[in-house]
Amino acid sequence: MNNIAKEIFRKSIHLCSALLPFMMTKARLQVVVFLIFILAFYCAAEFLRMSGKEVFLVSMITRTAARKRDENRFVLGPVTLVLGILAATFLWYPVPAAIGIYALAFGDGLASLSGKLFGKVKIPLTDGKTVAGSLTCFAAIFISTYLALYFSTEMRYGINISYISLLIASAGMLIEVLPLKDLDNIVIPVVLGGLAQLQLFAM
Repeated sequence: MNNIAKEIFRKSIHLCSALLPFMMTKARLQVVVFLIFILAFYCAAEFLRMSGKEVFLVSMITRTAARKRDENRFVLGPVTLVLGILAATFLWYPVPAAIGIYALAFGDGLASLSGKLFGKVKIPLTDGKTVAGSLTCFAAIFISTYLALYFSTEMRYGINISYISLLIASAGMLIEVLPLKDLDNIVIPVVLGGLAQLQLFAM
C-alpha cells in the first residue's frame, strides 16, 4: 500500500473518533467500557502479533495502517488514541471534552492528510511537518470548536465563540507542529479540552 493510501486508512480511524462525543451523550458508561475493552483487546492482539501469532482481522488492520517507523514494533497509535479520548472524557466536562476529541479527530487527522497531499513547504525543526498541514489543522479545529460551542445550548450564550475557537485552534496548531509522534493523540485532546474548560468555566 502506498504512503497516501496508508495515511488515508490510518486517519479514517482518527476521523471516526469524532462520533464518540455524540455517542457518549446517549450511553457514556457503555462507550467508556467499550473503549477500555477495545484497548485491552488491541494490546493483547499486538503482543501476539509481535510474538508471531496473527489475530484475525486486527493484525491485518494494524499492519496495513502502520507507518514505516512502526515496522517490527508494537504500534502505539491506537493505544494513545484511545487513552487520549478516555483522558479527556474523565478530566473535563462533556463540552470541553468533546472539543478536545474533535480537535484530535479533525485537526490532527486532516492535518496529516493535507500535509501528505499538498505539503510542499516544510516547517524547520518539526520532523517534516508542513505549512499546508498546520493551516489545515488550524481550520479544522477552529470550525469544529465553533460548531461544538454554537450547537451546545448550555454554552451558546454569554461567551465569545469566535474568540474561544481562535484560541483553541491556535493552541492546537502549535501542538500539532511539535515532533510528538504518537503522543499527540494524548496531548491534543487533554490540553485543548482543558483550555476549553478553562475558558468556559473560569469566567
